[in-house]
Amino acid sequence: MQFIRVNRIISSVSYASHCHLYTGAVYACGVPALMISPTLRLIFATSECAPFSKTGGLADVSAALPAALRRLGVDVRILVPAYSSGDAPMRVIATVPASGSFPALSIAEAKLPSGVPVWLLVCPEFYARNGSPYQSPAGTDWPDNAIRFGLLSRVAALIANGAVPGWIPDVIHCNDWPTGTAAAYLHYMPEAHTASIFTIHNLAFQGLFPAPSVAALGLPADSFSIDGLEYYGQLSFLKAGISYADAITTVSPTYAGEIQGESLGAGLHGLLHYRRQALTGILNGIDTVAWNPASDPHIAMNYGAATLADKMHNKRAVQSRAGLQHSHQPLLAVISRLTEQKGIDWIIEIAPALAARSLQLVVLGSGDARYENELKALAEAYPLSIAVTLGFDEPYAHLIEAGADIFLMPSRFEPCGMNQMYSQRYGTVPIVRATGGLADSVDDAATPSGAGFLFYEASAAALLAAVERALLAYRDRTAWRRLQVNGMRRDFGWNASAARYLEIYRRITANRKSLTPIA
Repeated sequence: MQFIRVNRIISSVSYASHCHLYTGAVYACGVPALMISPTLRLIFATSECAPFSKTGGLADVSAALPAALRRLGVDVRILVPAYSSGDAPMRVIATVPASGSFPALSIAEAKLPSGVPVWLLVCPEFYARNGSPYQSPAGTDWPDNAIRFGLLSRVAALIANGAVPGWIPDVIHCNDWPTGTAAAYLHYMPEAHTASIFTIHNLAFQGLFPAPSVAALGLPADSFSIDGLEYYGQLSFLKAGISYADAITTVSPTYAGEIQGESLGAGLHGLLHYRRQALTGILNGIDTVAWNPASDPHIAMNYGAATLADKMHNKRAVQSRAGLQHSHQPLLAVISRLTEQKGIDWIIEIAPALAARSLQLVVLGSGDARYENELKALAEAYPLSIAVTLGFDEPYAHLIEAGADIFLMPSRFEPCGMNQMYSQRYGTVPIVRATGGLADSVDDAATPSGAGFLFYEASAAALLAAVERALLAYRDRTAWRRLQVNGMRRDFGWNASAARYLEIYRRITANRKSLTPIA
């Protein structure tokens, strides 16, 4: 007589009930005792999560999307390294012994303000370092990043195999290259029946390491192949996620199409096109509580679509902080990493032409030293028109979004982007290049739902032409107010996107085997 374990039976209960049927025990003759368990269980594996750690937009997504999923009834836990031991109260819920290249560690639980549990990997020798999660204070990658983030991926897979007593996830949601190998570990764990989904936040960062890293990570030699982890003789964490995950997503519909082509495919366009049936573009949302001009504590005066005249108080506050004269001239803004991807070189190229017009420009950001120096030189050359603040200041970023009239975001490519959504929410009209999430989240002024200005050609001249269009529209106060109100009325929250993720989670869990013989 064979014993049968019923790992998962997808019931006919409606999705609204958010329930699955599971076995409470294993019985002879294939007759399981069924019980109703809570909703779908999800591990959200990520290398950073605000407020515990943040270098960019991934940290914001890693906090906001799980919170939205929790509101839909998902039992979600965020898995992230503990880069600091003093961020929040926590309790140890599990330990993982040393194995091969990997040291022992503990998993400690804390909580986000939203109530979402955060499982922190406590391994000081790997994670508690000065510098960023990825680089030393000198700006060079940590030499052991393959093992550091391989450990994060491995623990995600071990949780699927019972590493945390009493809790096994239905799905592991992996995010960007640092967690890409989690899907590979799952693939080579036949006893684990957890599904995997891999989200590409930026294909340009691939997590490439020397071939010997495969053995150090404890992955089988046959995983290092054209159908697995191998990428032009190196191990690619990103390719691991694309190759092995049950589903792949990226952060906007347009970007999902763009990365299947050679120009933005970063050498992986063939694989992405091959796996196109598993690939979905879902536009990121924003935190509409933190980014709300009606209640934002960081701005000079709160306002809404019905009180847009009060936006002027924020404009004056920005001008004061930037050292510019109070003026009704159009105030243009840039908040960005100062890199070529973001089109900063185009902004620098057209800056003298902008300074020759009756307008002001404020810049907040940090990045390539060359661009930082060129922007400082422009501020010195045109002190009445251009102000530059190097570094990042969250409250000042909020104030700029509230005070600016026009926001410049001329990215060469942009998987999603968030500032163009923040801008519209604050009645600040964005100028964006029609790529990735910028194309998906900004409607051009020429359309009835228009809230911004799009340009297509990747050049400084095209950006300047778009600025000229915006300045012409700015003179018509009625038309300008229409653009502002259109943007402020758009829903950029996470609810719709979270629901789409939940659909994918349910689909990939349903595709898993329902019956598995016990050895």
